[in-house]
Amino acid sequence: MEFEPKIVSFLCNWCSYTGADLAGTSRMKYASNIRVVRVMCSGRVDPTFVLKSFREGADGVLICGCHPGDCHYHEGNYKCLRRYHFLKKYMAQMGLNPDRLKLAWISASEGKEFAQLADEMAETIKSLGPCKVKEEMEIFD
Repeated sequence: MEFEPKIVSFLCNWCSYTGADLAGTSRMKYASNIRVVRVMCSGRVDPTFVLKSFREGADGVLICGCHPGDCHYHEGNYKCLRRYHFLKKYMAQMGLNPDRLKLAWISASEGKEFAQLADEMAETIKSLGPCKVKEEMEIFD
């Protein structure tokens, strides 16, 4: 049986979620592995949300926000970018491949770009194989 990854995607309400919606309403085909969590701003994605996603069985996490300079909350996406770099380093220190986490800027008019991003993310995670964090954490429960 072929491995099908579970990817949790945090999408900002104003741009990325609307871009994903455009991909859907335009009937663009893209990987169905994405599970969307709508947040008001990518700056509201706390690092614990990402780590909990892995603990609960996600194989990858995708965070999407407005393009820099276009954030509806002025600097939310810059806050997200700082947290993203922190998370990548932390994941590497914990032995979790940092390629399992991706950050991208998607505007409301970029449905095609979102579809391509979803496909790329699914392929990357497939090549990495299943994430073992959930299994390893069950040892401590």
